[in-house]
Amino acid sequence: METKRILVTGQVQGVGFRWSTTRLAQQLNITGTVKNLTSGQVAIVASGDSEQLDTFIAQLRQGTTPWVVITDLDITDSPAHHFSDFRIII
Repeated sequence: METKRILVTGQVQGVGFRWSTTRLAQQLNITGTVKNLTSGQVAIVASGDSEQLDTFIAQLRQGTTPWVVITDLDITDSPAHHFSDFRIII
């Protein structure tokens, strides 16, 4: 299991990004969290196997809804963490 911190920049708030990211993570059996930041970015912590995370990141890059416009994904390794599910942090 691996854990990645993903900082997403672009038009990602107010466009259903957290909800669609949660749905995508659940489809791929990824656990973790997603939350809006005051900077206008979105922070994701995602745990899964390498293949699951590669697929997750590739689909994030494509945009999870037609209204999402991602200009940058900053991805860093994080210590492995097992979450019970994937959820939105408010």
